[in-house]
Amino acid sequence: MTWAKELEELRAREALAEQMGGADKVARQHGRGKMDARARLAALCDEDSFREIGKIAGSAKYDANGDLQNVTPAPFLFGKALINGRPVVATADDFTIRGGAADAGIARKMVQAEMMAHQLKLPIIRMIDGTGGGGSVKTLEQIGATYIPAVPGWGDVVTNLDTVPVVALALGPTAGLGAARVVASHYSIMVRGLSQLFAAGPAVVDGLGEGYKGAVDHQQAKEELGGVDIHTRNGVVDDEVASEAEAFARARHFLSFMPEYVGQPARRSACVDPADRREEALLSLVPRDPKQVYSMRRALEMILDSGTVFEIGKHWGRAAITALARLDGWPVAVVASDPSYLGGSWEAKTSEKVERFVKLADQFRIPIVHLVDNPGFMIGREAELAGTIRYGVNAMNAIYRATVPLASIVMRRAYGIAGSAMSNAERYQYRYCWPSGDWGSLPIAGGLEVAYKSELEAADDPAALLEEIRARLDKVTSPFRSAERFNVEDIIDPRDTRALLCEFAGLAWRRLGAS
Repeated sequence: MTWAKELEELRAREALAEQMGGADKVARQHGRGKMDARARLAALCDEDSFREIGKIAGSAKYDANGDLQNVTPAPFLFGKALINGRPVVATADDFTIRGGAADAGIARKMVQAEMMAHQLKLPIIRMIDGTGGGGSVKTLEQIGATYIPAVPGWGDVVTNLDTVPVVALALGPTAGLGAARVVASHYSIMVRGLSQLFAAGPAVVDGLGEGYKGAVDHQQAKEELGGVDIHTRNGVVDDEVASEAEAFARARHFLSFMPEYVGQPARRSACVDPADRREEALLSLVPRDPKQVYSMRRALEMILDSGTVFEIGKHWGRAAITALARLDGWPVAVVASDPSYLGGSWEAKTSEKVERFVKLADQFRIPIVHLVDNPGFMIGREAELAGTIRYGVNAMNAIYRATVPLASIVMRRAYGIAGSAMSNAERYQYRYCWPSGDWGSLPIAGGLEVAYKSELEAADDPAALLEEIRARLDKVTSPFRSAERFNVEDIIDPRDTRALLCEFAGLAWRRLGAS
C-alpha cells in the first residue's frame, strides 16, 4: 500500500494554487501591463531555482461530506531561490487575490519569510503589489470587532535591516503596510507608470484622487499623489525603472555587490580592466575657470572598473552621486560631488542621501571612495528652513562613525564644514589631491571685498588694488603651499588616480579580511 492517493491530492491542491486568483483576475493583471506573481518570481530568480514554501496554504471550501471544493491561495508567495548563483529568500505579493489584503491570506507566511532571511542569513527580495499584507474594512465585519493596530512580525523586518541585504520592488499601487515594506529596505525600486506608493489605503487614495489637482483620470490622480516623480525625488524610494524586467535586473545587480549577510565579506569579481589604465582626458577634466562645471559621471567611468558603476538615488539629493562600483574587481561604495547641480553644494536632501549611503557601506563592510568637489553647504533662507546644517552634520557624523577604510580624492573645491566631511580627520588620511585643488575655511574669491574693505575704500584705484590682492592670494592658495605644510598628503597626476585607488581597494579589502 502506498500514499499515492494523498500525493494525488497534493498535486491537485498545488494546481489550484497555481491558478492564483483565477483566469479572469490573472488576465486583468496582465491587461494592466503587469506580470503575475509567479511570473515575477521566475523572471527574478536564476532559472528553475525557486523552491516555494507553503504553496498550498490558503482559504479552503468543503462540501457537506468534507470533501475539498476549492482553495483560494494566500496572496503571498515565498521560498528559497538563487540569484547570481547565491541563495536568497524571494517573495511576491499576489494582487489577483483581493489586492493582496491580509484577510484573504495567512499572515504567518509573510512572518516566516522575514524570519527565514535573518535566521538563515539570506538576502530577502520583496516584490510588493497592493496593500502588501494590510487588512481591509471587510475584515472588521468578519471578526465582529475593531482592534488596536499592530504589525505581526515587524520585529523581523527590523532585524533583517540589521543583518541581511533587503531589496524591495514596488510593482503596482502600494499602500499602508505595502508601502512600509517598500521603505523598510536597503534598496528600493519603482516602475514608471506602474508603481505608486501611498501612506493611506486604496479607499482613502481613491477619495483623494477625485479631481485631485485637476487630474483627468484616476491613473493620473494616483501618479500625482504617489508616482515615481514624487517618491524617487524625495528619497522615499531609491530608483525608478521603465519596466519590470529592468527592476529585476537592477535588483540582481545590487545584490552582486553585497555580501549575503552582515559579517561576510562581499565578493571580488574577475576584472579585465587594467589597474594601471591611464586616461588622458582626466588631465583636462577640471576647468581652470572655477565657475565652469564638468561631468563627474564621466570621471567615474574613467576611474572605476569599466562598466561597473551602479548609481543609486540619481534623482534626489543630486549634489552628490552615490554609487556601488568596482576597483580591480573589488566592490567599493562611491560618494562623488556633482558640480553640475547647485555647484556641488550640499543641501538637506544631499546630506541625507550621503548619510544613508555611508551607513549602508559601513554596515555591509564595503570600503568608501569619496571624490570631492564641495564648495560647502547650501546657504540662504530656503536652506535654513530645510534644516541644512542638521542634515549636513548628520552626514559628517556618519563619515566619522564609519569604520571601513575610506579614500578621498580632492579634485577641486573643499570648503567649510561640508568640505571637511570628505573623511575622518581623526584617522589615517588615505587622501590624494589633484593640482586643481582649491580649499579653505571659506572661498577666498567671495570674501576679498569684505576682508580688505578699509584698504579698498582708501585706495586711489580700488579695482587695481583688488586685482593685486587677488593675484597675491592666488599664490597663497596654491595646493603646493598646503603640501609644504603636510596639510595635504600627496598631489598627484589625475591620470594616476585609477592606479592609486586600485591599490587602496586591495589594501582596504586586505584589512577587511577578504581572501
